Amino acid sequence: MAARRGRPLVLASVLALAGCASFGGIAPQSTLQDVAALDAGKTLVSSAPADWPDARWWQAYGDPQLDALVAAALAGNPDLRLARARVAQAEGYAQSAEAATLPRLDAEAGFQRTFQTQQEFSPSPEFAHTYWKSDLLLRASYALDLWGKDEKALDSAIDTVRAGEAQTQAVRLSLATAVVQAYVQLSMQHSLRDVLVANLDRQQQLLDIARRRREAGLGTELEVNQAATPLPDSEAQIEQIDENLAIGRHQLAALTGQGPGAGDAISRPRLALDHPAELPAALPAHLLGRRPDIVAQRWRVEASSRDIEVAKTRFYPDVNLAAFAGVASLNLSTLVTGSLADIGTAGFGPAISLPLFDGGRLRGNLRLQSARYDEAVERYNGAVIGALREVADEISRQRSIQQQLVLNNTALDSARLAEQQAEQGFHAGLTDYLNVLNTQSVLLQQQRNRTQLIARQLESHAALMAALGGGYQATQEVAAHGEPQ
Repeated sequence: MAARRGRPLVLASVLALAGCASFGGIAPQSTLQDVAALDAGKTLVSSAPADWPDARWWQAYGDPQLDALVAAALAGNPDLRLARARVAQAEGYAQSAEAATLPRLDAEAGFQRTFQTQQEFSPSPEFAHTYWKSDLLLRASYALDLWGKDEKALDSAIDTVRAGEAQTQAVRLSLATAVVQAYVQLSMQHSLRDVLVANLDRQQQLLDIARRRREAGLGTELEVNQAATPLPDSEAQIEQIDENLAIGRHQLAALTGQGPGAGDAISRPRLALDHPAELPAALPAHLLGRRPDIVAQRWRVEASSRDIEVAKTRFYPDVNLAAFAGVASLNLSTLVTGSLADIGTAGFGPAISLPLFDGGRLRGNLRLQSARYDEAVERYNGAVIGALREVADEISRQRSIQQQLVLNNTALDSARLAEQQAEQGFHAGLTDYLNVLNTQSVLLQQQRNRTQLIARQLESHAALMAALGGGYQATQEVAAHGEPQ
């Protein structure tokens, strides 16, 4: 009876000793950014709200070859397969975490030849001897998980899987954007080549005029040399463009997960895009669920929050239930032929483990998880701020390019007129060749500017689609505060 009265006292003493491992004073320091508190600025206010991007937003360029390249990249790029492999790893970890919440049943067989000395037991046997210690057992165990440690670990693992799935979508979006922008660059190089070839033709025509003028006694050898001088440089520039075209095709082939030879089949792009620089309504708040990178980071914050809870539960005692049943014998033949009444064995009971003095391991782990949570939160905050900046940058860039194109049209018309007048004056002997060179140089620069502005406009459209999430929408909304619903 006295022993029974002492059991509560022993249990109370053990629980009291658990206070030696305390997590007091350790807590995260970072807080999630409230997107409503950020100043979105006038740039992110649209006078005519547009729809969110479509999942196949690149089809707006109207080029079937581009559509095929994006599809090939999404099917064969190694980076995307790597992201999927990481999701599979996270799923395997989640499956292992789920197994910890379920009962476990193991089969065990043991056969051991043992030598027993005379002094090993008391009273001592008459002589030393050997025997077979053998058993066949079924062992069952179940962790009661009184503090929810295993459940919280499972929740963390599931959040990590969701983060991986969202990150895979972010990789898809980044990959599609890279293909589109590389394709736009290829298109620009073709257009620049057209400009240079047309300029070379004009230079060749002027050289022919200079030679005819010299032969007629109206011009000089100096004019012929001046007309011939720009031709090699123009031919070198065309050669440089051809190099850029080859490299651009190699880049696209690599993005699609193929060797450079696959780029040889890529023909000249045929891009057409009529897209106003407008934004969806309620942009800042809805962007949180439209950007896969933000959604992925939000799930990482949730996973880190669960890990802190798991770290805290490790300060409390674990209670596991264990049972076994089977047969056991000191004679191998009896294990097979003996009756269950003679060799049957079974047992049941709880097992309690309690942290007492661990040298600060538990507090160190909690501090580590808290710091990881702070890191995840600040990465999320940075992603939110960066996403708004990217959208604002692309809207500002597109509106500026529109104005630059208007100004470029005026400058281009003026340059064409000046170049025509200079050529006519030179042909008639009313002006020297330096005026022709100057007007040609200005015209060439304005033509290049226009080609580059159009390419920047197309690239900026792709960047804006990526900044708006590229058609992604979280299947489970991740709010700016609180847990995913």
